[in-house]
Amino acid sequence: MEKIWLKQYPPGVPAEIRYDQHQSIGELFVASARDFSGRPAYHNMGRTLTFAELDRLASAFGAWLQSRGLAKGARVALMMPNVLQYPVAMFGALRAGYVVVNVNPLYTARELEHQLNDSGAEVIVILENFAATLQQIVARTAIKHVVVAALGDLLGVKGVIVNFVVRHLKKMVPAYELANALRFNDALEDGARHKLTPVDVGLEDIAFLQYTGGTTGIAKGAMLLHRNILANIEMVAAWDGPFLGPDQQVVITALPLYHIFSLTANCLAFLKLGGCNVLITNPRDIHGFVKELAKHKFTVITGVNTLFNALLHNHHFAKLDFSHLKATVGGGMAVQQAVAERWQQVTGKVLLEGYGLTETSPVVCSNPLNLTEYNGSIGLPMPSTEIELRGDDGREVPFGQAGELCVRGPQVMKGYWQCPDETAKVLGPDGFLATGDVATVDDQGFVRIVDRKKDMVLVSGFNVYPNEVEDVVARCPGVLECAVIGLPDQHSGEAVKLFVVKRDPSLTEADIRKHCEANLTGYKRPKWIEFRTELPKTNVGKILRRALRDEALAAQRKVA
Repeated sequence: MEKIWLKQYPPGVPAEIRYDQHQSIGELFVASARDFSGRPAYHNMGRTLTFAELDRLASAFGAWLQSRGLAKGARVALMMPNVLQYPVAMFGALRAGYVVVNVNPLYTARELEHQLNDSGAEVIVILENFAATLQQIVARTAIKHVVVAALGDLLGVKGVIVNFVVRHLKKMVPAYELANALRFNDALEDGARHKLTPVDVGLEDIAFLQYTGGTTGIAKGAMLLHRNILANIEMVAAWDGPFLGPDQQVVITALPLYHIFSLTANCLAFLKLGGCNVLITNPRDIHGFVKELAKHKFTVITGVNTLFNALLHNHHFAKLDFSHLKATVGGGMAVQQAVAERWQQVTGKVLLEGYGLTETSPVVCSNPLNLTEYNGSIGLPMPSTEIELRGDDGREVPFGQAGELCVRGPQVMKGYWQCPDETAKVLGPDGFLATGDVATVDDQGFVRIVDRKKDMVLVSGFNVYPNEVEDVVARCPGVLECAVIGLPDQHSGEAVKLFVVKRDPSLTEADIRKHCEANLTGYKRPKWIEFRTELPKTNVGKILRRALRDEALAAQRKVA
């Protein structure tokens, strides 16, 4: 496919990037810690770490890991929300020559056991709030060293109070017993007595085993090489840098760092740019989140559609000072037009959509930061990135037609860890990764995701894409959230079912049907409408259509 999108690149953004300036993420970290030593790097719960402090703490943790006798490439699992201990442990592990395995702290014991065993992790750093889960399965894993962190570890005197409240007043730490576990601060103290030994880590070494969500079956670990991550960092930096300028950026990091979007777009890209990540530990506490936002002159915020929607429905949010805000980027799920328009109305700034996958480190496309309004696209392919749209026969389809989005570039993973068959299903011999997303490309090169292939609903032979229906319904007054699935139907093969969470209690099914009749052709309109108080979501707020579909199918079978 001709790279027609290059003509739409903002001034200063190159068509190609180089990613060999540094041979590893650890090497980039050392350079940034030197260049930005006095700048704030991370802020959380009232405590700020400068780049120099982060460097000192990460070196100590890396030295402690090395003192355990771990071989280069050993896997180190991190199971924490957004707290300061996360970047300390992550950069320490990477600098010491190890592979980071990011773990969702909300995992069940079964899910945790699978990921630890599949990755072969020998070390786990875990927040004490979740240690009881680890206790259930640790004996059945290869874990040799357990490091237990507490929320207040790096908060100084305040940390003692935080830990007391969390443990004894809020009772957020279930009882656990982990033999020979070491406290995080003790590991840092011990590591400070050792010297971090330089390790020969190269571009083709694995940096992260980044597990896919597991919502489509058993979770698989994407092997993200240092080359993949460094390339994506360079792409994001090249895309953002000319627009953001040389001043230090303050980026609001509400999505968890263990998620690939936040990991690269916030943590690692702003490592290179010398920005400060404001870590939000519990973004579900919208009231507390907005209070934290009021304390910062933030210039960048990233998130998912549901997060932006929740912020907009908090009446204190509109009172914040948005004069410093330069960029708002949504990803992880489709940004709905109603949310984007409301965001611009409240903040005065455009909500820009980007697109990526765990398997692509993650950024594939992004809208230019100089856009003046939401355009409904996921933007343009990043520098050094190729895309093709392919039909069911595997052949490329022309512009204007929908096809599966396939991606090739230096950010595309090596493959799935110990899963050659699964790798072969998505990664072709030509280097193109099949994303599973159906897309179109317009004559200017802007890409639009139609929907997931597996989520498409086939009504009487016509394709219905849930994203489109959801986007229309979200604009209906009184709707807070919605989700669309397809269910078997004896007349049309499949039909649309709509789930709605009300914002206005007076909203009726008749209101929604009238709205759909005015905005959707007949076969796209929902046959069934169900009101819910909430919708099932992933840990980052992405609505789980599959969970809704499984539940609805089970109910349908019971009736039959």
